[in-house]
Amino acid sequence: MTTFPRSPRLLKGGLVLIDPTTAAVRRIIVLQYNPDTLSRTLQVQGVGESGDRSQALRLKAPPVETIKLEAEIDVTDQLELPEQGQNRLAAELGLHPQLAALETIVYPTSRQVLDNNRLAQSGTLEIAPMEAPLTLFVWSKSRILPVRVTDLSITEEAFDPSLNPIRAKVSLGLRVLSVHDLGFAHKGGNLFMTYFQQKEQLAAKIAGGGFSALGIGGVP
Repeated sequence: MTTFPRSPRLLKGGLVLIDPTTAAVRRIIVLQYNPDTLSRTLQVQGVGESGDRSQALRLKAPPVETIKLEAEIDVTDQLELPEQGQNRLAAELGLHPQLAALETIVYPTSRQVLDNNRLAQSGTLEIAPMEAPLTLFVWSKSRILPVRVTDLSITEEAFDPSLNPIRAKVSLGLRVLSVHDLGFAHKGGNLFMTYFQQKEQLAAKIAGGGFSALGIGGVP
């Protein structure tokens, strides 16, 4: 059955890993199916309950935004014709490559671990923490956000005869990194400011309401 030729092309969400210094793209992970829901929480960064009345309305930074989503991945259809193209990889390894691509986001590289071990054995007094690639969460051109993966949960739901997973659900927890985290000179800081300014532009498109809709004639 053919689809209607003028039906819109459905964009996919995903993650892009870039070098934090050069901004070179290291890997693009496209979600196979977009999740049905995406939950976002904004934690206000107020000055705090200091008791100082002059601080009551002050904000010290953009809110801390966290994102939760669940995505499904499935290679069962590819197993029907295992001799064709990418289907061969699915027939041999199931979902292992896709899951590994997600899991390695939260791992340092094995080279970094080995290098740090060599430094420790040589008596180096201070070993710098290992820097990961900058992860971008892409959810349309209006949402390209620098994020840190805070939690990753994988539920493998079906397996082939070799016990390779062939269907799974992935739960992702993401924390948006702002200029407060990265600074203005960082590539991720620039992307956050673009997202921030787009949000202000979108808010400006909404016409203001009237007092009558609130059932009052004005502010007392």
